[in-house]
Amino acid sequence: MHKLSYLLSIIVLLAIHQLQAQTVHVNATTGNDAASGKVETPVATLQRAVELAKTFKPGESVTIKVAPGLYTLRDQVVIDKRNTDEAWLTIEAAAMPDDADWKPAQMPVIQSVSANNNKTQFQHAVGFLVAADHVRIRGLKFLGNGNPEVQYYYPVSRKDSTLTGLDISQCYFIGERNSAPIQGSIWAHGSGIHVDHCIFYGTKNALLLFMAIRDFSLKNSVIVGAYESAVWFGTFHEPFVFENNIVANSEYLWLRADKTLPKYHFKNCLFTDLKHEMGHYGQNGAVPAEQNAHSEERVARSGKLLLSEVATNGLPRDYLNPLPNSAGKELNAGIFKK
Repeated sequence: MHKLSYLLSIIVLLAIHQLQAQTVHVNATTGNDAASGKVETPVATLQRAVELAKTFKPGESVTIKVAPGLYTLRDQVVIDKRNTDEAWLTIEAAAMPDDADWKPAQMPVIQSVSANNNKTQFQHAVGFLVAADHVRIRGLKFLGNGNPEVQYYYPVSRKDSTLTGLDISQCYFIGERNSAPIQGSIWAHGSGIHVDHCIFYGTKNALLLFMAIRDFSLKNSVIVGAYESAVWFGTFHEPFVFENNIVANSEYLWLRADKTLPKYHFKNCLFTDLKHEMGHYGQNGAVPAEQNAHSEERVARSGKLLLSEVATNGLPRDYLNPLPNSAGKELNAGIFKK
């Protein structure tokens, strides 16, 4: 009798868990936006997947599984499902980089061709507009926007400074300043912004973080070729974590607001081949900062960052990650967690 009760309890708990966790599948090649979003009948677009996610209750976690393929955005994807502390909306690759059989071609590619689609502060284009609390983005590759009408493109943006909970993990942000630029890979306000194991390559700025920033972390990430700054930071509140990162071949490591001296702490990092390190942005643009209040712990500035790059055989599995003989390899910065 006790065994039967125990089994019934397990069945009930599993049923509750199933009710509280939902999955929507999207496939750019085989999907159809009139479909249900189940694994055997995926939708075709990310916007439709987000719309389906909103049909579930606020207390239900929803995961949007993104199949390999090219996802072309002709407008911003507005992510506005209401979530809770326990129930998040996750948009993630169906195959993640740490999976044993993962290959670069399995990473979904997000390519915006949109004209300017957002007027907040100024005309610009956004890829994912995060307009809800508790959103995760995992295992995607964001490219720049080649639309000639667009001067400022932001693949991931969160405008509302009252929001919390934005986790971005194991993503690429790859820009090309002459053809498909990225003004800022992540432009976000508010609290709970956590970024880890991402690679930012050739973007004007990697992170633009301005209003009400609290509980921020950037860990185990690589920023290369930022031609304005790796990070442009506004208001500052603890907690703040910046560790196991590599920043190389960039104009500025950090831009802060003028007439402020935030007490950032950088830990276990490599900063190399930078034109400037700390700077601030004043009326006439960015200038080096002669006085700063930040502190450092085990930060290296010598050695050459060597990346795995494309050769005649196409994309290597570890492309844009530090090579085994690269400076900073011991920091475990890059797209892989394992």
